[in-house]
Amino acid sequence: MNILWICTDQQRADTLGCMGNKWVHTPNLDRLASEGVVFENAYSQSPVCAPSRGSFLSGRYPRTCGPRQNGQDIDSRERLLPRILADNGYYCGLAGKLHLTACHPDTGRLEEARIDDGYHVFSWSHHPQPHQGTNWPANAYNRFLLKNGRDYITPDREDCTYVQTGVEETWHQTTWCADEALRFMENARVFGKDWMFSLNCFDPHHPFDPPADYLQRYLDKLDQLPLPNYGEGELADKPVFQQKDHEGAYDTKGYYAYDSMNDHDHRMIRAAYWAMVDLIDKQVGRLLDYLDRTGQREDTLIVFHSDHGENLGDHGMYLKGPYFYENNVHVPLLISWPGRIPGGRRSRALVELTDLAPTLCDAAGIPAWEGFQGKSFWKLLTGEADLHTHRSSVYSEYYNSNINHRDPLAFATMVCDGRYKLVRVHGCREGETCCTELYDLQEQPLERKNHYRDPAMADVKMRLLETMCDRMAGTCDPLPVRKACW
Repeated sequence: MNILWICTDQQRADTLGCMGNKWVHTPNLDRLASEGVVFENAYSQSPVCAPSRGSFLSGRYPRTCGPRQNGQDIDSRERLLPRILADNGYYCGLAGKLHLTACHPDTGRLEEARIDDGYHVFSWSHHPQPHQGTNWPANAYNRFLLKNGRDYITPDREDCTYVQTGVEETWHQTTWCADEALRFMENARVFGKDWMFSLNCFDPHHPFDPPADYLQRYLDKLDQLPLPNYGEGELADKPVFQQKDHEGAYDTKGYYAYDSMNDHDHRMIRAAYWAMVDLIDKQVGRLLDYLDRTGQREDTLIVFHSDHGENLGDHGMYLKGPYFYENNVHVPLLISWPGRIPGGRRSRALVELTDLAPTLCDAAGIPAWEGFQGKSFWKLLTGEADLHTHRSSVYSEYYNSNINHRDPLAFATMVCDGRYKLVRVHGCREGETCCTELYDLQEQPLERKNHYRDPAMADVKMRLLETMCDRMAGTCDPLPVRKACW
């Protein structure tokens, strides 16, 4: 078995045709879905990059594995899935983002300091943009551009300053990641290696800068695009962080500030975001075509998901932060392996991204590592267990994960049972602002009304608070395993 593990950055669950989006052009991902299993209720363990990535690569919760915030190093003793696979004979490679350790020109660390991660090929590119006037020579994508006499220039558009015109498809970082994957897979095939490749493109993360031709198909029908899910005044009974980010993303006034935008701006950003998804789909199609052409498709398990979502103007905010709306933590998850997994199925089971590492070990016939906190859902995929039953709840956490929120610091957790979702801001004084949110996911418009103070919801609230206590206790590191003395 080979493994192609595709993780996008900041992509919501509702951005694929197979997930009900009638605007995007995702025929290749929809094909992947039709050949495999679509998980309709997959959740990230953090709405921010590094905590989420540390979690699904280790199969452990963010507070356990180390990077509970962006810019924080993962514990060097953590055992990542690529390391486990490499120890069992797999040839492992990566292109694009990893985001498990801090790196920044100001610190003198131009590339992520790697732990014993198991990758034999490491084509690292945290993001495509030159940073603070430097080209980040450690960034393999930047080196690719320099070698070809290109530059990553994305000018603002005159019709919307929140959207930029990106580089052409040929030179785009998403395309480069796919090129690296194709090169890796062909080398592994020639040398007869079982392989695992992590493709981690930066899109559809902001800035919103798709190639001009990908954006154009949305501009032709721009006035028809939906506006954000936001009702005036809905943040009044929500935690203070949402009120702050309404005035500017990342608690930075004026930065993607919702009220500074008009309907045209909102639609332009949505169009650019979806156009970036369309480009991802095109590159996934190239990978599927290669596997078909070389006869490897039947032997390759493909995983497609994202690390977390994007506000996209919903609830009056852009980007991400200390909140757990569906647009923040509900992510796409497609898994396909025509040689082993019956396709054309959709699962309503609650699954977490922590579950991926133990599931892939199961698929490869490798015993689960004793430090895993995730739960394998391999038997759901093979038909040996009920396709719609896995977890009774999903859990996500935010522990000062984006350090822009400093007054107050943001510590919050979420549980969801599939119908109801409870979010608790920890350390917040009740008299200052609402500290807890309760949503009914069957209610429309989605997650606008906070039901926490609704007396009719008292039993639901108590049950979810108890669930949250149990789930937080369950993040305790199961290592070291202690043997009984008698």
